[in-house]
Amino acid sequence: MAVTTTPTPRDERMLESGLLKRLLTRPELGALGGAILVWLFFAISAPVGFLSLRGTASYLEVSAHLGILAVAVALLMIGGEFDLSVGSMIGLAGASMAILSTVYGVPLYLAALIALALALLVGFVNGYLVVRTRLPSFIITLGSLFIIRGLTIALTRLVTGRTQISNIDEVMGYPLMRAIFGVDIPIGGAGFPISIVWWLIAVALATWVLLNTRIGNWIFGTGGSAPAAHNVGVPVGKLKIGLFMTTAFAAWLVATIQITVVKSADTLRGEQQEFIAIIAAVIGGNLLTGGYGSAIGAALGALIFGMVRQGIVYAGVDADWYFVFLGVMLILAVLINNYIRLAAERARR
Repeated sequence: MAVTTTPTPRDERMLESGLLKRLLTRPELGALGGAILVWLFFAISAPVGFLSLRGTASYLEVSAHLGILAVAVALLMIGGEFDLSVGSMIGLAGASMAILSTVYGVPLYLAALIALALALLVGFVNGYLVVRTRLPSFIITLGSLFIIRGLTIALTRLVTGRTQISNIDEVMGYPLMRAIFGVDIPIGGAGFPISIVWWLIAVALATWVLLNTRIGNWIFGTGGSAPAAHNVGVPVGKLKIGLFMTTAFAAWLVATIQITVVKSADTLRGEQQEFIAIIAAVIGGNLLTGGYGSAIGAALGALIFGMVRQGIVYAGVDADWYFVFLGVMLILAVLINNYIRLAAERARR
């Protein structure tokens, strides 16, 4: 006699609980909610400018420049370190390209490659000093910030007699560089800067590395506990040096985009961007203690800042309130991220 079994009905409450657990383990959850709220606020308060294609392009451009930095900074933060020199490296890379091309006649694309080598060297030195001295990366890169900024200003003034260099669009190789880094993509009568594409590529690549490669596992493991990661064979020193070189590459990429778009270089360009990039990464769910976070979250954090930066203009709000927003968002992000982290730990049990 055959025995029939009745399939057990699926408990909807169990399904909802499982979905909630998965959501709580996502570090970018808070940033996604924040981005939606910010968009809704400016969509209601300044719909004419903010919701237009030109308005969308403007805040996405601001978000892209910050987002490229924030994604690289997030990778480093997940690995348990900080880099406060990325802002000054933007000024260094831009000034290097400008001096080489305008003063010494080097084609801009070749000057960009030389500037890239210089930026990677600075990133290597930062990482090497952190690994060898075992001093906090906050201290090492804070020193680098002042050294790089001071050298950039002093050497640029020594060579050119000023701190700003213009007429970049007249140098050899500029059309090629503009086609790669500075052209606008026409969409519906508005021009969307190609920097947005570079930003999306950076986010996609960083996310793929974190979630689908052995290096991604190493980054999370190193940030969680560097000694434990070392004990299981992770090349912690080389990994950290590589991450510092990644932030240096991001700084060079932002500098290259800016110099082709603005057609000039300024030794003070990138000032305070290191702090804003860290704030964007923290808002995106990346813990200051390392070992937890995502590149998508950092991108959402940058998107929030881009929307606020341009949204207050369309809404007619005094731009000075932007810095108040930075401080408030940092504190709120730390509180929210701590709550989500504790909830995620409870969800895993």
